[in-house]
Amino acid sequence: MTKVSAGMYGRKRAYWMLAMGLNFALAAWGAQAQSLALDVTGKIGKSTDAAHRAYHFTEAQLLALPAHSITTATTWTVRSTFTGPLLADILKTVGAYGSEVELHTFDDYTYTVPVSDCDRYGVIVAYSMNGQRLKMSDFGPLFLIYPRDAFPAELAGASGDSKFVWQIKALIVK
Repeated sequence: MTKVSAGMYGRKRAYWMLAMGLNFALAAWGAQAQSLALDVTGKIGKSTDAAHRAYHFTEAQLLALPAHSITTATTWTVRSTFTGPLLADILKTVGAYGSEVELHTFDDYTYTVPVSDCDRYGVIVAYSMNGQRLKMSDFGPLFLIYPRDAFPAELAGASGDSKFVWQIKALIVK
C-alpha cells in the first residue's frame, strides 16, 4: 500500500482549485466580452453615469434601437447582410454634439470617423451578420459597417477598409 502524504494531497487540491478558478475566470471573461454593451463619452448631452459623463448602453438598450441592415461585402467577408442600429441613432440617443467619433475596440485599436459619414453612408453598428449574432471571434460584438458595395470608389482600398472597425466597445464623441 502506498502512503500519500498530506502535503502531496494539499498540493494536488491547490492545483485543482487553481485550475477550476482559472476556468471560471476565463468563462466569466468570455461571457463579459461577448455581451452586447457600448460606452459613449465625450461631447454628449445625456448620460447614464453622471459622475463619469458617460452613457452606458446595455444589450437591451442597443436592441431597442431601430434595426437597419446593410448588405455588402468587406475585405474580410463575402457579401453578407449586417444588422444593427444606425450610428446616427446612437449619437442622437446620447445627445452628441461633436463632429467626429473615435471608436475603441477590445483589441486596443482606435479609429476616428467623421459624424458626417452617418448622413452620407447610413453607417450602422452591426450586432449580427446573416441573422447570426456576432461573436468576439467573428468581428463582434459590434462591427461598424459601411455600404461598401453602394460606394465602391469611395470605400475601397486601405482608406475604406480602415472605416470597418470591429470588436467595438466604446465611442468617444469629439
